[in-house]
Amino acid sequence: MPLTDTACKNAKPKEKVYKLGDSEGLFLLIKPNGAKHWRLKYYFHKKEKLMALGAYPHVSLAKARQKKDDARSLLVEGIDPLIEKKKREQLAHTDSQDTFEAVAREWYKNRESRWSEKYAKNVIGRLEADVFPQLGIYPISQIEAPMILACVRLIEKRNARELAKRQLQKCGEIFQYAIATGRIKRDPTYGLSKALEPAIKNHYNAISIEELPEFLSILERNDARLYPTTRHAIHLLMHTFVRTSELINAEWNEIDFDNALWSIPAERMKMKRPHKVPLSHQVIEILKAQKELTGHWPHVFPSPVKPKQPMSNNTILSALKGMGYRGRMTGHGFRSLAMSAIKEKLNYRHEVVDRQLAHVQKSQVDQAYDRADYMDDRTKMMQDWSSYLDALAGNGKVIEGKFEAKV
Repeated sequence: MPLTDTACKNAKPKEKVYKLGDSEGLFLLIKPNGAKHWRLKYYFHKKEKLMALGAYPHVSLAKARQKKDDARSLLVEGIDPLIEKKKREQLAHTDSQDTFEAVAREWYKNRESRWSEKYAKNVIGRLEADVFPQLGIYPISQIEAPMILACVRLIEKRNARELAKRQLQKCGEIFQYAIATGRIKRDPTYGLSKALEPAIKNHYNAISIEELPEFLSILERNDARLYPTTRHAIHLLMHTFVRTSELINAEWNEIDFDNALWSIPAERMKMKRPHKVPLSHQVIEILKAQKELTGHWPHVFPSPVKPKQPMSNNTILSALKGMGYRGRMTGHGFRSLAMSAIKEKLNYRHEVVDRQLAHVQKSQVDQAYDRADYMDDRTKMMQDWSSYLDALAGNGKVIEGKFEAKV
């Protein structure tokens, strides 16, 4: 006879454990201490099994019957309900451990060694500031697209559209890592970029080719009273068009005066690939003058305050401001200026200049097959570029047609 809720409620404890049967293997187990627990007896592959369904009255008679029906539905499909229950419990435990923040920090630790220290700090700092407060506590398997979109839109509201885009990309990388490690089956960031406001691209400020003669004249007059080391640094940025960070962190042991070559190690390059910079005669002379000033320190451009460390990243930017180029020129701007001028005035092919800029091919196919370093062409180009700058400074105007280096 099926149980009633009254019978369950009034069941009294006895000296020994006993049970009250309901139907289809469901029964209520009453222990001597008065505790009452639901159990389900069933057979799977002809083997008797027993599954706990919870304690009464927290699990009511109606709820226990529903759990029994669910279990029997699984049996019809050939699934052991006890195994399925353990699987759900394991997933719930995993969810409690695999929060978005926990998985993100695991992803970060996995990749940290591949990045520069500065970039790594920026990545984790941005996640801690913008993403973890919104998504960090949720199990990564339960995060849906609207939650992520709400998070990045908070960044957009600060008028940081490019940052919002980058943080969405980082979230995507974390979800891809979670897929690869078996935490989730899909990436909820897929397609979300189309819901973001378009980022406004801010290019680095750079003067035009036509403004170069005036710039060189101002640098030569030195009305801003820049230190010799600072002027040398600006000259080298112009002549070599490396990134500012690559210049200020340069060490004397990287400079080969005999072979006129500067070898920048991979760990100091943005794309983590070693880079060679052919040195023109003019650059060699600048470096020799700088060596007389700082050759006893490891860095080519040491900090005037802490000479065992390189000069500040802001030194060159501050110098350019002092020269009257605030908002018009940056250290990075010398790269775009050189790219334009060398192609337009010296007639060099794009790929030769591009390789000297240490750009990485965007296409994976190009990365795999285009391994030419154009070193002979680059060596000639760097000398032509330095000579062009000298001629520009001497004439005080842009020079047309003097250099015909069509390589």
